[in-house]
Order: sequence, then C-alpha cells, then structure tokens
Amino acid sequence: MVISEKLIDQGPEWRAFNLEERDKRSRVGSPSTYTLHDKGLSTMIDWHDKDSFGKKLTPKRRAQIYRLRKWQIRTRVHSSIDRNLAIAMSELDRLSSQLGIPRGVKESSAVIYRRAIEKKLIRGRSIEAMVGASIYAACRMRKIPRTLDEIGRHSRVNKKELGRCYRLILRELDVQIPIASPIDFIPRFGAELALSGRTQRRAAEIVNQARKTGLTAGKDPTGLAAASIYISAILEGERRTQREIAEIVHVTEVTVRNRYKELVRELKLRVDV
Repeated sequence: MVISEKLIDQGPEWRAFNLEERDKRSRVGSPSTYTLHDKGLSTMIDWHDKDSFGKKLTPKRRAQIYRLRKWQIRTRVHSSIDRNLAIAMSELDRLSSQLGIPRGVKESSAVIYRRAIEKKLIRGRSIEAMVGASIYAACRMRKIPRTLDEIGRHSRVNKKELGRCYRLILRELDVQIPIASPIDFIPRFGAELALSGRTQRRAAEIVNQARKTGLTAGKDPTGLAAASIYISAILEGERRTQREIAEIVHVTEVTVRNRYKELVRELKLRVDV
C-alpha cells in the first residue's frame, strides 16, 4: 500500500560531509530567536575590510565602508524599546547561563519579557528584576525546578524585588502557572546529594502519600522535598544529615526537621534516626 508519494524534501539541495563544508555552502543565517533584541534578523557589516573576492579594499572605499558600518550599528538600536531589549537580552543570556536553564525556557522568558514591554510594565522598574521574574515565571510554566532564592543569588536584585515583579507579571499578563510540586525538585536535589534512583523514587512516593492526606497544602515545596529525601535516605540506607540536605536545598535545618516530624507523624512511618 502506498501511504504517500511525491514527498518534498525540505532540506538543502547540496550535501556536506563536515562542519566546514556545511558553513561554506550554506546560504542562510541562523534562525530567528526571541532571545536577541532584533530577533537575529538584522544585518552586520564585518570588520575584515575585504571585498567578496578576498581582496583588500582601497583606502577611499575603506573609509566609505567604515561610515556605513558606523551608521548600520547606530540604526540597529535606535529606539528606547530596542535599547531596553538589548540590555535585557544580554542580562537574560547571563542569568540563564549561570542557572543552567534549557534553551526552550530561555525563549519563553524572552517572550514574557517582550509582552511586559508591550504592556509598559518595565517603566520605572529595574530591568534585572523583570528579567529575573520572567525567567522564574518561564521555569514555573515549564516545571523546571528553580527557586526565587537561586535566581536572587545570581541576579543583582534581591528576592523581595523579584517576587514583586513576578506577581506583577502574573497579574497583568494573565500567565497560567501550574502549582509547584515537591516531586519536580527531588531528582535535582537527589543528584546533588549523590542518592540512588531507588531512594529518589521512595522520596516521590512519600510526597504522593502526603498529598493524598492533604499535608502538602500551603507548604513550601522545597521544604517538603528536603524532608521526603531525608526520610527515604534513612529508609534506603543512604543516610544524609539534615545539615547536608538543608545546604543543598537552601532551606534551614529547622524547616527540614519540622517537615520531617510532620510526615513521620501523619504518615505513621517507622524511621530509625
């Protein structure tokens, strides 16, 4: 049975067997992206001062190209919005690199920030705070485990300002954010504590039990993740101290201890400390 015929090949008509050949034969630039202020669609005059045949330009032509290049750079960032975006996208690139955020989340952050500019939410507020809040919102949307404390440590603004900007984005842009689950944090914290997959799975089961009994309501997900990891590590014979877990999760030892006591008491777990 013929399922389809006359398929169209969307790729190029040329072949390349290594990266150098591919770069040489390609006639297009990189794809457009929201993480650049001009979406990567503007042109650039390079600084080689050579023509298309590789010959050096004459002094007269070099001076002409220099003037063209100068005006081309000026026209790329000509409005206040463009200048704001250029600074913001540079900050977004720096923050996402330090936080180890995937490319898809970075694109979502850029889209949220652009929507905030359209709504004129940036005026009178710090660019760094709005970029950090956009990243946090994108992480929450994509269920990437990052906390405001982490973003605050790498950003030049404090957690309080980030939280204020994040609430503004939720209110004005009508962004739908799913509720953060402690299970999203377990694989990351478990890997940093060098715990086995079995222990991480046991911790997730403890969180699911707690959710069924209504223990997770109104509790900080990172604290619950820390306590469930602490309990499962003891049960699976991979003990970690409360201090070790608290340092990785960035909560206090008191929080770990309180959540741990609640879980053991309500779920009737037998834990030999």
